[in-house]
Amino acid sequence: MKRRKHQNMRRWIAGLAGLFALGLAEFSVLGADPHKVTLMLGGKFCDLYKGEVESALRKIAGVTAVDLKSMKGHAIVTADLGKVKPEQLTAAVNALKGDGWHCKAEVMK
Repeated sequence: MKRRKHQNMRRWIAGLAGLFALGLAEFSVLGADPHKVTLMLGGKFCDLYKGEVESALRKIAGVTAVDLKSMKGHAIVTADLGKVKPEQLTAAVNALKGDGWHCKAEVMK
């Protein structure tokens, strides 16, 4: 009787471990996209010049999309990260300066 309980307990634990492993595998698939970089935007009136921010980011070779709508105050950039370094993205935004305004960007980790 005791042996049967131990066998059932081992099966239950093995099944639970299998479900846990599947959950971790699904989590890694649903996790952060390795082709996306999220930039936190700031600076005087930067929100008013989203077109300039988007244009500057799209000019970088390897950038395929720029999303400025999903997260307020952020740019989500989809790019071929083999060709584009996050530092290039921040440099492009940080170079934006206009009459009385500027933008800055930091990579969110």
